[in-house]
Order: sequence, then C-alpha cells, then structure tokens
Amino acid sequence: MTTPHYSLYIDGKWVDTGDVYEIRSPATEELVATVARGGVAEADRAVAAALAAHRDGQWRRTSPQQRAALLHDVAGRLAARTDELAALQSRENGATIRITGALHIGLSAAQLQYLAALAEDYPWETEGPQIGPVPAAAGLVRREPLGVVAAIVPWNIPLLTIVWKIAPALAAGNTVVLKPDEHAPLLALELAREFEAAGLPPGVLNVVTGDGDPVGAHLSGHPDVRKVAFTGSTVVGKAILRQSADTVRRVTLELGGKGANILLDDADLDIAVDGALFACMANNGQACEAGTRLLVPAQRHDEVVRRLVERGSTLVLGDPLSPGTHVGPIISAEQRDRILDYFRIAAEEGAFAALGGRAPEGDGFDRGFWIEPTVFTGVTNDMRIAREEVFGPVLTVLRYDTVDEAVAIANDTPYGLSAGVWGGEEQALEVARRLEAGMVWVNDWHVIHPAYPFGGYKESGLGREGGPHALDEYTEQKFVSLDRSGGIANRAFAIVIDPAG
Repeated sequence: MTTPHYSLYIDGKWVDTGDVYEIRSPATEELVATVARGGVAEADRAVAAALAAHRDGQWRRTSPQQRAALLHDVAGRLAARTDELAALQSRENGATIRITGALHIGLSAAQLQYLAALAEDYPWETEGPQIGPVPAAAGLVRREPLGVVAAIVPWNIPLLTIVWKIAPALAAGNTVVLKPDEHAPLLALELAREFEAAGLPPGVLNVVTGDGDPVGAHLSGHPDVRKVAFTGSTVVGKAILRQSADTVRRVTLELGGKGANILLDDADLDIAVDGALFACMANNGQACEAGTRLLVPAQRHDEVVRRLVERGSTLVLGDPLSPGTHVGPIISAEQRDRILDYFRIAAEEGAFAALGGRAPEGDGFDRGFWIEPTVFTGVTNDMRIAREEVFGPVLTVLRYDTVDEAVAIANDTPYGLSAGVWGGEEQALEVARRLEAGMVWVNDWHVIHPAYPFGGYKESGLGREGGPHALDEYTEQKFVSLDRSGGIANRAFAIVIDPAG
C-alpha cells in the first residue's frame, strides 16, 4: 500500500517544497503519511496570497448567506467522512477512536454548522439612535472583516481548534493562513480539500505545514497579518502577545491550564470518581482544559483514593484504534520523557503514585510512547506536579478541610481555563461562582457546545472561541454617520463655521 503524501495548500494550489517529513503513529511508530515541509518562504507566499484575496474582495463582498452556505456544505462533507477521518486522527496523534469520531470530527462539524447559522443572522450592519437635532444624522454600525488571519493550532485536538478559528474568520469575510502543528497536520490538509471542493476562492484559505519555529513564529510576527488566533502553550502565547505590539494586531490566545476539580462533602462518589477520571484521562490526558488537580475533603480522602485506584485500574491502555481502549499513547518520545521527569520530581517532593507512575512494558508497549494512567497522592499545591501543566494522563489528589480552603487552592494558580465542582447543585453553583476559570462544570466535565464560549482567565488566554460572540473576534466595528439635515444649518460644522447667508 502506497504511503499517502500531503502537500501545502497555497493560493488554491497544492504545493511541494522539495523537503519532506514523516508522520508516524505514536502507538506503533509506523509511517502514516509524508508531508511537505514549509518554511519562511512558503509562509510569505501564503500571506501574500491571503492579502491579495482580501484586497481583491471577492470573498468579503460575498453575502453572509453565501459564506454560510459554503460552511454548511463543508460541515456536511466532514460528517459524511466521520469514520474515515476519525481513524486518520487516531493514527496521527494517538487519540482513541472512542473520542475522535464524537469530538474531533463530530463536534467540528457541529461547530461549522453553528457558525454558519450565526453568520446568517449576525448584525453585520445596524442603525443606532438618531443623532441630533444638531447635527441631524443617522448612525450606522458596521461589522467588517479584519483582513489576513493567521491561525496556529496544536496537535492534541487539531480539527476542532482549527474550526474554532477559521470558521468565524471565513464567515466574517477574512482570509486565512493556517499553520497546523508539525505532529498532526493531516486533518488540516483534509479540511482544505473539502473547502476547495466546496468552491472557496483561491487564496482565501492557505495551509502551511512545517515547524513552529520558523513557520509559526514568522506568521505571528508578519506585518501583513491583522490577527493571530493561537492555541498552545502559555510560553508561546506570551511571545505572540509581545509580537502583536509592533503592529497592534488582534490576538485570540487559548493557552495552558491546570484545572481544579473540587469534590464537596455531599458529592456522589459513584459519579464523581468516574467523572474525575474522565476529566483527567480523556484524550489521553492531553487536553488543556483537563481536570488535573482533584481537591478532596480530608475526611473522604482515603475512600476517594481507594475508589480512584480501583476504577483507574480498569482503564484499558493500548491501541487507539480499538473500541475497547480508554487511554492511548503520548504524542512523542520527548513528551513521554518529560512526563517521566515530572514523576521523578513529584517523588522527590514527597508525592506518591497510588496508581501508575511509570511507562508500561511488555506486549503492545515495545513500540510507541506510553504512560500508564496515574494518580498521585500526598500532593500539596506548591509542588511542581500541582502547578505546572504535565499534559498526560496524570491526576494529582489534594486534601482540603473547608470549602473556603478548597476555593483558595483552586484559584492559587497562574492558570484559569477550567474547573469543576461535584456535589449538591445549590452549593456547587455557589462554589462555581467563586472559581477563577473561564469554564466551570458542575457534576460533569468536558461539556463543550458551539453555543457557549471557550477560553480562560489569567495566563490561560485572551478572548473566547465559540458562543454567540465568536464573530466579534474576527471583525472590526465601523461607525458611519449619515447626514439627514437637508440643509446647512443643522450640520455639525455649523457649531464652528457660521452658515453662509
């Protein structure tokens, strides 16, 4: 069987560069595909194509209804290929097939449908209150596209993070240069195929593969880019924010997290323990909004840990393409080794691995990059494993004595992306209101819906993706004053210049 090859997509053409890199399965290390490696020159070509398409105006002058129709079309195309694309995603980044169909593909198609419907009814031009009687004028407020948008996305949930950015950008009439992560570019290129098939004009969407440095770094600082939409690490997000000052460009940043998950005294442990494992282990623990700090009342600590170990031991680690697998591989050897280093540091600081805490060995694990589902106890909030984003199937359990203490621990972090509370709804909702996080789930986790905003407080980012205001992030507001005086006397300049006799 011939290994698939993927090219860059620039100005409506599929482009090779003479340099190729490999995508290998993190579960088996088998070759999945080869991809053309782009560089600064290709990034410049893509921005030039996007700028020319913006200046040409064909796409931005297309009616919102026509743009929405194209998004609806692409959503249908993705949905029709759900099984195929879900399997490709599992092979590419190791996410389990249990989640790739529903989340990576299904939710991406739903997000496209939502943004298309939003664009159809969005207030692209509204008339405000009458200005006057002196001056006598009508006020219009227009929403107009920004221009060239650079969308830079990670490897863990690539298609959904792409759609969160390019769907509102395109719906608003912008042009886009998309930079997928070098570990997982295939779904980005498959999506470009569907936009091409749906009739998107050349230059409106461009996809440049390659390393984050130089390609992503060059795009984020390019003088012709009017907005950068980025999902990834807080360190890189801060660098993009600093770069944005040079041209005062817009940014949307969805960055790291260290989600606190609070079990209250009255939490139903049959539900909460499974929920805590779901919060942390879903997508192989490689999710920025994962619930990685579990805060437990001291009097229930031992029972909760016992249940976590008991239930966690039933999680199947293995082939991501098997429907029976709960947790798949880590994306790379480098990331696996980084997690193992956190395990060493945690042990040195006094934490104990009640479950897992190592790379598995034996049949099925001789190739690929693996970390056992892990639960650390004896953790305090000053330990590195409780403060830094590990990005793997690793849960830390912390004790608390009072609800006030739990809230203080939860908020004692530079991050503020996600949080959760388990218990009776009235008290849980009161605690949720006190948590410094952009998303708080009560008696559940990972509930993401197109109609609600996704984003964080503090160092977890700026702006929001999804929700009814998603198009606001990709438009400029223009105030237009329309004179209706009918004569010279009631015009604004009459305040300074006497009307002619």
